[in-house]
Amino acid sequence: MKLVSRFEAATLSTPELYGLRKEAFIAFTAAPRGSQEQREALVTMRTIEDELATRAPGL
Repeated sequence: MKLVSRFEAATLSTPELYGLRKEAFIAFTAAPRGSQEQREALVTMRTIEDELATRAPGL
């Protein structure tokens, strides 16, 4: 899983972010515990969550 920066997350659409968050979650669960891959997936999920939190909810 490639580490996603806040800038990259901001350029993606909301549906793309949800899809990427799912991929990051799968990568997190598949990676060995405590590995660099697991940490990068976790950081990516946090970055995506932060970006989603800044967006207005679709009503």
